[in-house]
Order: sequence, then C-alpha cells, then structure tokens
Amino acid sequence: MDKIDIYTSPFCGFCHEAKELLRDKGLTFNEIDIIAEPNRRKEMIDRASGQKTVPQIFIDNNHIGGCDDLYSLNARGKLDPLLGNKNISIKTR
Repeated sequence: MDKIDIYTSPFCGFCHEAKELLRDKGLTFNEIDIIAEPNRRKEMIDRASGQKTVPQIFIDNNHIGGCDDLYSLNARGKLDPLLGNKNISIKTR
C-alpha cells in the first residue's frame, strides 16, 4: 500500500475535500494537522518546495500538491494508477 501524507488544518475546506476523496477511494492516510503540531509546518514547507498552503499531499514521498491537484489527477484518470488502483470509480467535485 502506498504511504499517503496529508498536511492539514481543521479550518480548511480544501483539506476536508481532499480527505473525502481519499476516503471515498478507501485509502488510509497519515494526517498531519499543522495547527495541532505547529512544529510540523516547517517540515511541510520544506517537503513541498516552499508551498505554505494546506493541504499538501504526498504519495510515497512524491509531492502531489494541494486539493485541486489531487482532484485534477483523479479527473484525468491518473490518480488510481499512481496508487496502483485500477478499478476505482472517478469522483469529481
């Protein structure tokens, strides 16, 4: 199974949408709340090449980007192959 890290904030609607898509696909992920763990914010920025907004999503340590990037990959049919999932339906916003 691919390791998925998602940096979030509880106040972020895009974070909730990204997590919903991942859950709809039956995926588990490691959520890192940068409000509850503020020391992890710098880690996120470093891993995301300077991106400071949440969510920031990583699959197997590869930076995917934010919520729009995740949904775009999904809409183009590229998310499931990236995750090794061939038979999962595509959900769009």
